[in-house]
Amino acid sequence: MLWEKIKIELTTQMLGTVTKDPEVYKTYIESKKPDNISEDEYLTVEKIEEKGWTGFHKDLNGLFIYEYTIKGFLKHAGNVLKDIVKIKNLRSKIDNYVFISPRRIYLNQDKPDGVIERPLRAMTALGPRVTIARSDYIKAGKEIDFKIMLVQHKEITMKKIMELFKYGELMGLGQFRNGGYGRFKVL
Repeated sequence: MLWEKIKIELTTQMLGTVTKDPEVYKTYIESKKPDNISEDEYLTVEKIEEKGWTGFHKDLNGLFIYEYTIKGFLKHAGNVLKDIVKIKNLRSKIDNYVFISPRRIYLNQDKPDGVIERPLRAMTALGPRVTIARSDYIKAGKEIDFKIMLVQHKEITMKKIMELFKYGELMGLGQFRNGGYGRFKVL
């Protein structure tokens, strides 16, 4: 197995992805986690009364994202870039051969840098609808580090994983990625 330490720097603001209602988190998101994870993630969700507000997980050490945020980014990038990197079933192979550590990736601050509000548009059965979304954000320039463990595989190499990370310069992490938020570069 190969371990590689990765450090990324946000080049745009990163928006929080966690609902600020622990009950919503507990009944929806936490119900989908694997059976082998016993941690109650909803306990790290800050309670805010306003609906539609997202933020970051928080504990005594400060704000953090879970490792699955990074792995989810890699799986998404793998799905988009599978024909470019020429690996069939890349998303599945990332799931089985690539692991991120530690579980909690700290953002090295106790509170978000601010809040951004934006309209969300949706086409529903009743016609177009608009609502306001509110998200906490972390400023550009923030450095985040974590480790990648790669189970040796003939197709999945650290070089291929780094190609997927290059996609982060275009796509990003967190919410509203298609709006340019959460872009990063590997240091």
